[in-house]
Order: sequence, then structure tokens, then C-alpha cells
Amino acid sequence: MKRLFLTLAAFSALGALAQTLTVYSGRGQSLVEPLVKQFEAETGIRVQVRYSTDAQILAALQEEGNRSPADVLWLNTSGALGQAAARGLLRPLGESLLGKPLAFVPGSKAWVPVTMRLRVLAYNPDRVKAEELPQSLLDLPRFAREKGLRVGWTPTYSSFQDMVAGLIALHGEAKAREWLLAMKALAPKAYPSNPAMLDAIRAGEIDLGSTNHYYVVRFRRAGYNLGLHHFKNGDVGNLALVTGAGILKTSKNLPAATRFLTYLLSPKAQQYFVGNIGEYPLVKGVVLDPNLLPLEEALAKSPRLDFEKLPLEQALRLLRELGVL
Repeated sequence: MKRLFLTLAAFSALGALAQTLTVYSGRGQSLVEPLVKQFEAETGIRVQVRYSTDAQILAALQEEGNRSPADVLWLNTSGALGQAAARGLLRPLGESLLGKPLAFVPGSKAWVPVTMRLRVLAYNPDRVKAEELPQSLLDLPRFAREKGLRVGWTPTYSSFQDMVAGLIALHGEAKAREWLLAMKALAPKAYPSNPAMLDAIRAGEIDLGSTNHYYVVRFRRAGYNLGLHHFKNGDVGNLALVTGAGILKTSKNLPAATRFLTYLLSPKAQQYFVGNIGEYPLVKGVVLDPNLLPLEEALAKSPRLDFEKLPLEQALRLLRELGVL
């Protein structure tokens, strides 16, 4: 009997190890790979991750169609997840998952929000006085011009593109065009990533730039003196950017995919997002970083939009038309 029990246990363990989950992730590999490895170690489920940008992943899924090997879609932005839902790529999720997050549960019920970032203005406190900073992103070009400040931006980064989409949603394309042209007139230096831009602020190469809050938090943790400015409540410069995940209709491994999403919403994983990345958690029972605003206060900073329906394609077209991309 004891030998039979051991044999069954061995087969059970091999069955778990034999499971392979394929995840298409718009999240940066350096940010989330340790968490994926942690999931593998705890569950025995092997995870193959394809890392790329949200836009490239959506394009790949469109090309692969029903032949896609992907089980889980884990993206940087709610706009991209909304597109996936609108294209019918995702399975509806049950309340056992959708009932966990405190905010941003989409109307489509096809994906679950995992973490939140806020857009903020990073600046060099040796060059810029905090009390002089504008209260709206729309006033940033005028402020920088009048003060003779050097500006950076990250136009190829998905969160910047989502912010432009938010600007269109709130103020219309004409206003977004006006803002982009005013920014271009400043001859901003373009950076391939937010860490590169913040390092340029730290080094005195530029004076300020719009970024995600957690990049500033990570630089501060490393001992660098960077300023973090929130615009007035409801301003597009504070746009909440929601990461999330869903299960693709092509998934051949629904139990493992569900287990992966459940893990992302566990207090342990959510604490990882706070401690290792500096993001806002979206479930209860997580200790916040002292560099972060209380969650309710952070939520009040962002404008209220249908985050699943940000006009991302319109924003990308405008950015290309103006030569920003």
C-alpha cells in the first residue's frame, strides 16, 4: 500500500510538471520574470512566456488566429486588453476572479485588473521648484518654455501612448494634436525607456518628463533625488494605467490558466508588485510602500474614463501623423 501511494504521488507530481502554460506578456521581462519563476516553483506548472509590446502581441494573435498556442494574455494597458476583448479573443471570467480586485473591473468581464500605475511628472529638484509646477499636463509645454526647461519623453512606450489616448478621450483629438505640437516645439529628447529618461534627469541632461510613478519610486529607493509631481485631481497627466490578464479562447489548459490569474491576485503576488516594482496593488491585505499614496487617494488623482475603451488606435495614428513615432 505504501509503495502504491508513493507511485501515485510520483505520477501526480509528474503530471503537474508536465503541464505547460503559454503566456503572452506585454509586461517587462525584468519586472515580472521572478514572479513567474515563483509561480512555477510553487505549483509545478511550467510557464513559457513570450515577452513583447502590447501592440505586437495583439498583432501576433490576429495573425495566429485559432492556431495560437497562447493560454494567458497579460498586458500593460487596459486599452490593449479592451481591444482583445472586443475582438473576441478572451474567455469570460467568473466572479471568483472578478470579485477580487477593488477597482477597474471591466464591463466586458473578459479580463481581470492586476495592478495600477499612475502617470506623474518626474523632475530634477535642483532645477525645478515643486511649488511652481503646473497643475495640468496641458500646461506643461508653456511652463517648460517659459522656464527654459529641457524636456524628455518616451513616445514609443505603451503607457505614453495610452496617456495620449486618454487626452483624446477627455479633450478631443484637436486638443491632443495641439498639445503634441506644443511639446514638439520644445525639441524634447526621446528616450527608448523610462529608466533611461529618469537617468537623464538625474544626470542633469534634461529637467523633467512624464512617466509612470513606479519608475520614480525605484530611483528613490536607489538613493537618487528625483522629484515626483501629481497634477490636480482628474487631470490626464495622472492617468491610471491598469495592467491586467485574461484567458484566451485558444487555451488548451484552462485549469492552469485560471490558477495563474488567481495567483496574480493573491496577496503574495500583489506584495511582490508593490515591493519589487512599486506598483499599486488592487486587492486587500497588501502593505503599501511609504512612497505611494494611499490607494483611495491615488484613485482620486486619475480622470474617470472607460479604461477598456481608450482610443489607442486613434492615438497611434495621430502620433505617426505628427512624426512623433
